[in-house]
Amino acid sequence: MDAEKNAIRTRIRAARAERGLAERAAADAAIAERGLALIEARRARTLACYLSSPSEPPTRALIAAAADRGIRVLLPLARAGRVLDWAEHAGAERMTPLGVPEPTGAPLGPDAVDQADIVLAPACAVDSAGFRLGWGGGYYDRALSGPAGGIPAFAVLYDSEVVARVPHEAHDVAVSGVLTPTRTLTFDR
Repeated sequence: MDAEKNAIRTRIRAARAERGLAERAAADAAIAERGLALIEARRARTLACYLSSPSEPPTRALIAAAADRGIRVLLPLARAGRVLDWAEHAGAERMTPLGVPEPTGAPLGPDAVDQADIVLAPACAVDSAGFRLGWGGGYYDRALSGPAGGIPAFAVLYDSEVVARVPHEAHDVAVSGVLTPTRTLTFDR
């Protein structure tokens, strides 16, 4: 199963690396528009999101737009033991030794995600049943398997990353839906 997961990850990484700046900028605006519509439809007052890396579907326009509308935005901080801590969005960010952007705000603790009304999570791919393939660290599976498991979680992807099937194991947490530049999908959960 690991070989199958890694093959999908390699294919997605290569496709993401080929996306140009114009395509990424258009995706940033489209994801912000669709994300705000999702937040409004869910009447969310607190959003847990993440700071996208350069190759990921962009989230910064959405984070800024949500904050401008008075939505509280929580962003993850990677911790030892592959645990996510959370901090409020304050605009500033730094790069971690892992090469992942994170907020500079004060840590609120791993349980802060339980205050979110909706979670937007990174992913490599999601299949038609809502199973999410991450990047192999298990951070989001851990974060979404506790009390936060009842919070709607949407993976942010490019359209081509919604696939027929991804391999999954018992510890893999399915998502409630997918947010892409052109569509929002919701799975029966």
